[in-house]
Amino acid sequence: MWNCSLWALLPPVYSLFTAAGLWVVYFVAVNDEQIMPLIPQGSILNDSRLPPYISVAGNYPPASCIFSEVMNLAAFVGLIIAVLRYLQLKQTTVKPWLNISSLGLFAISCFGMTLVGNVQLLTGRFIHELGALLTFGLGTVFCWVQSYITLKVNLRNEGRKVGISRFLLSGAVTLCMIIRIFPLMGSLDGPRCQWALVMFFLAFIGTFAIEFRHSRFEMVCTDNIQTHSEMYRNELDQL
Repeated sequence: MWNCSLWALLPPVYSLFTAAGLWVVYFVAVNDEQIMPLIPQGSILNDSRLPPYISVAGNYPPASCIFSEVMNLAAFVGLIIAVLRYLQLKQTTVKPWLNISSLGLFAISCFGMTLVGNVQLLTGRFIHELGALLTFGLGTVFCWVQSYITLKVNLRNEGRKVGISRFLLSGAVTLCMIIRIFPLMGSLDGPRCQWALVMFFLAFIGTFAIEFRHSRFEMVCTDNIQTHSEMYRNELDQL
């Protein structure tokens, strides 16, 4: 019998579908010979194709159309996950300002995703780079904050195991960002680290399924038409 909340399916489904959508963008761009593959078959010295950065792969149609749709959906559903996480932590021992800050960080990060998806790199470079900074920069801070919160709250005594795995993923995301900015060897180090960064980040979001399986989120709608006198009278009747 299924004893877990169905909300536990949302984070891993989000991560899998977002990753799949980005890889579709990559394969479409490679097939159209707009970018070189991440694993080239021969020498890349005389290859006139562009490097396989995610933003470059999603710069030209038809890949750009898929890329925009993937990023818009990722931003929308990602914000929903962040709000659910905020609600889950609201009744715990975590400090309210830390919980609110975490939600704010990821909300701005999701806004950055929309900029990345809808403003192509070679069309509006400044806005696109700003969106990437918001997405990856604040997204990385979000990962570290949530890793700390996981250990601090220790939901269902699972905080230590989950927290350690999230700290490792946060470290991997941070390392990929550093190598992405400062490539170590070949010209493909930057693109490969960018792809690895996104996959690690999506894996981090997918881990929220562990806590979501214990929670059930419900939306309550009330018709607030009672006057104060009626409410007071109802309270007296219940005494």
